[in-house]
Amino acid sequence: MNILNTDSFTGVSILLPAMDETYSLKETVETIINTCNKEDLAEFIIIMCDRTTEESRNTAEALVEKYGKDYSIYIHDQTLPFVGGAVREGIDLAKGSHVVMMSTDLETDPNIIKKFIKGAKKYPDRIITASRWRKGGGFEKYSKIKLVCNLIFERAIGLFYLVPLTDLTYAYRIFPTKLMKAIKWEELKHPFFLETALKPLRLGIKFVEIPAHWAARTEGVSQNTFLANFNYFKTAWNNRFLKAKDILKSEDE
Repeated sequence: MNILNTDSFTGVSILLPAMDETYSLKETVETIINTCNKEDLAEFIIIMCDRTTEESRNTAEALVEKYGKDYSIYIHDQTLPFVGGAVREGIDLAKGSHVVMMSTDLETDPNIIKKFIKGAKKYPDRIITASRWRKGGGFEKYSKIKLVCNLIFERAIGLFYLVPLTDLTYAYRIFPTKLMKAIKWEELKHPFFLETALKPLRLGIKFVEIPAHWAARTEGVSQNTFLANFNYFKTAWNNRFLKAKDILKSEDE
């Protein structure tokens, strides 16, 4: 199936949902600009909603003013609800051959982007995904209870899907854009991040894991509660036995 194949990397679209981030949004964008080759960066899409703070929007507008012309940075106001809806709309808008899903609160280290790009150039038809559990990765200021729960969940889902991947829930990946546009996404809240791993797995897409370090945000408030994480089990079950025809959009969609 041609839609499952991407022959080369020509540029990446960076999706940046923003709610209440200011200096971390600025640092995210500037770190990527300063560590990556300009020709590899197709665009930055800063995605905002009606709950985005005025301070965060002002920061985004300042980034557009400073870098927008040279690096194609623009703001998109989402219409679908929640963070999953934001990323789904970003995928639909993406113009690069590949698209990055990440956060703007520095819990996803922007220094990893150059490694993502290197991996996508070597394996353009695969998903390159960050793992906090690989040697060289890790957690900083992550509660012990959440750490144990995350480890158990990752191992359980990996076993359920018969894959050796170690960090299926971490929302930090680079995907072939053509693949992502072809999939029928269902989730709108945080389980969407798990869905972006599970549906490609059901399609037989190969993954490459690279180690990444997670550090707790220092500004803003997380929109994902601890109890909400248990919704991931439902997402894992719902996607486990899907066939390609159930995952891919029809020609008229």
